[in-house]
Amino acid sequence: MPQQMNKDTIPVRKGEELNLIALEKYLHENIKSLPKAPLEVLQFSAGHSNLTYQLKMGNWEAVLRRPPLGPVAPKAHDMEREFRILSELNPIFPAAPKPILFSDNQEIVGSTFFIMERKNGIVLDTSFPVGIVVSPELCKQISEIMVDNLVKLHSLNYEETGLTKISKPDGFMERQVHGWIGRYERAKTDEIEQVDSLKYWLANHIPKHSEAAIIHYDYKLNNAMLNENFTEMVGLFDWEMTTVGDPLADLGAAMSYWNLPDDPETLKKGDGKNPVTAAHEGFYSRKEFIELYAKKSGRDVSNLHFYVTFAYFKLAVICQQIYFRYKKGQTNDSRFANLNNYVKGLIQHATMVANEEV
Repeated sequence: MPQQMNKDTIPVRKGEELNLIALEKYLHENIKSLPKAPLEVLQFSAGHSNLTYQLKMGNWEAVLRRPPLGPVAPKAHDMEREFRILSELNPIFPAAPKPILFSDNQEIVGSTFFIMERKNGIVLDTSFPVGIVVSPELCKQISEIMVDNLVKLHSLNYEETGLTKISKPDGFMERQVHGWIGRYERAKTDEIEQVDSLKYWLANHIPKHSEAAIIHYDYKLNNAMLNENFTEMVGLFDWEMTTVGDPLADLGAAMSYWNLPDDPETLKKGDGKNPVTAAHEGFYSRKEFIELYAKKSGRDVSNLHFYVTFAYFKLAVICQQIYFRYKKGQTNDSRFANLNNYVKGLIQHATMVANEEV
């Protein structure tokens, strides 16, 4: 019987197939008590970076995560590092999926990869599930869940985890700003008028002092999974950029993804449809989100203006790196064909934000 697709999975995209024979053999050799049933694989449709697959054998389910096809940026898409992060965080932050195993044998799926638990719930991206009555109260409730879990993550004692061995909180923002400027230069394709002045502004406004906390650094609604009643976050995904660093950089990044109805169209749609936060009334404004975070965390957010500006630039660089791979023929995914326009829009918006308060 064909495998039934969930709303978050699709048939595997052409060119991104896995070697099912090799993978099935590996799974039986390394995971105890697997059902004697054929391996079925679907692909998670969301995400523009790492490739993520749903694995199913009988009543057993798991998720496989591997880097994108083709050459990747140095130190990016480190599967072993992400597996290690999940191993440290799952026991103290259960929304982080439980990791099952990591493999550096590139002959199985063509790259390193890891396998983690399959969580079930609702991931909100561009629409709510059919049948859900969307009200301003519901949107407010979801907003508060997002604030609460970011505060909870930042409250964890990183010194009691192994993340201290793979993080350098001292000088974090200095390295971040100059590091992402360098990544942009290496992946540059189009000429964008405002980018030089933006880079100069960022380099000259780096905060002198900052706190340190465990940061997700890709914290957004479509990386979160909620339960069916929208009362709890049951999953949080894409931990590859996680580190110990400035918690306000995490909040700034979250705000760069938190699109709203009055945002510019280029910002809201990116390379697709409006996210739910930009399509429904009741979601917190950025100001409301930031103020509630400040109240619940006790942190001073008076300089968040810098962090939000930097977050838009960082998002532009991430998209530029993806577009660079597309432009060079390292990926044929048609979703990336117009990412250069999104990059330009993000640079323009970051420049505007740099000259005004959030």
